[in-house]
Formats: sequence, C-alpha cells, structure tokens
Amino acid sequence: MAQQSNSENLQVLYEDNHLIAINKRPGDIVQGDKTGDVPLSEWVKRYLKKKYNKPGNVFLGVTHRLDRPTSGIVVFAKTSKALPRLNKLFAEKQARKTYWALVKNAPPQKEDTLTHWMKRNTKQNKSYAHPKEVIDSKKAILDYRLIQKLDTFYLLEINLKTGRHHQIRAQLSAIGCPIKGDLKYGFDRSNKNGSIHLHARRLSFIHPVKKETLTLTAPLPQDPLWNACC
Repeated sequence: MAQQSNSENLQVLYEDNHLIAINKRPGDIVQGDKTGDVPLSEWVKRYLKKKYNKPGNVFLGVTHRLDRPTSGIVVFAKTSKALPRLNKLFAEKQARKTYWALVKNAPPQKEDTLTHWMKRNTKQNKSYAHPKEVIDSKKAILDYRLIQKLDTFYLLEINLKTGRHHQIRAQLSAIGCPIKGDLKYGFDRSNKNGSIHLHARRLSFIHPVKKETLTLTAPLPQDPLWNACC
C-alpha cells in the first residue's frame, strides 16, 4: 500500500481559522470505515491539537470525500460555523473540481462532454455507467480534455459537473479509457502500492466566511509516471 498520511507528514495546502486543505495521499481514507484504519480526519485532528497545543477534543468537520486509492485535495472545516456552509457548497456543486487521470487508451475525442446514467451496486462498491436512463440511475456529466501524451499513457484533465459515486472511474472506463491501476473499472493490472492514477488537482470555491474565491492546487504524487506529466 502507498505510504499513508499521519500527523507528522501531512501535506497541508492551505489553512486559516475556518478550514484546512490537505493533499491526500493514495491509500488514505478520509473518514473512518469498517477497515478500522485511522482516517485522514483523525490525523488532521492530531496535527491541529499538537500545532496549537489544544486541550480536549479538536473540532473537525468532513465536508467531502475522495476514494481511498485516489490522491489530491480534501477540505475540512475547523469550526462549527464553517461546516454547514462548506457542506452546502459541496452539496450544491458550487465548488469547481478539476482532476487529472492517466489512462491506458487514447480517448475518442481530444475533448468532450460525457453524459451517462450511473447505477450503483452497493454490494460490489461499484457504479455502472449506462448510455441511457435505467431504473434507480442518476445522471452523471463531466468534461474532459487530453492535455499530454506520454509513451504509453494519456493524461486527461477532467472537470466534474455532477458528483456521483466513482463517477470519473466509471465514465472513463465506459469510453474505453480505464485509469491506470484501476482493476475495478477495467485496467489490466493494479499498481503495486494499491493506488490508481487519479488525482484531485484543483479546487476553486468561494470561501464560506471570507467570501473570497479560493483556488487550491495539489502537487502530484511522487512516482515516475506522475513526474513525467507536464
């Protein structure tokens, strides 16, 4: 598994009195789950407790999530005032999310808008992208563009228009472009560290308290393929 974050090695992208943004490593879980592994939210709490020498419990609110094998920007609320505002911002798709993905095959077009109907299978923890509406499906839309061709992979930039379960992974797989390392969605082999080459690269939103535009960019994980990008 990839080296995971802890309170000593957190990659803090931005912090003020109201929120903190972390560059999540692949392998980190954002919030506790059935694995029992220490989540990123707990490491951030421990980091804040030590940094500010806080007695007692530290408040931290989870506002959105990234899949465990994915890397990139995650924003947490540091105050009870900021939490509902950030929750609303993400729920209402007021944040502009840009991802980078390394895929196996050239996409059909250099840039395009993909629209599918996503149906989630909770037992498999997987979503299926259908070309037309099916029972219990939800509409999923993203824009992509090809930004670089490597020797054997293609770097795509993706802007999410909706926020469905495993949306990018399923939609890219549906057009014959599975993400490197993503066995669940059609790539032929896993990455040794359990990651997939999907990275939440940029996030732009109106700060919930300061009311100013905040744009964050997360450095890419350190590996030879990501290092070859741009």
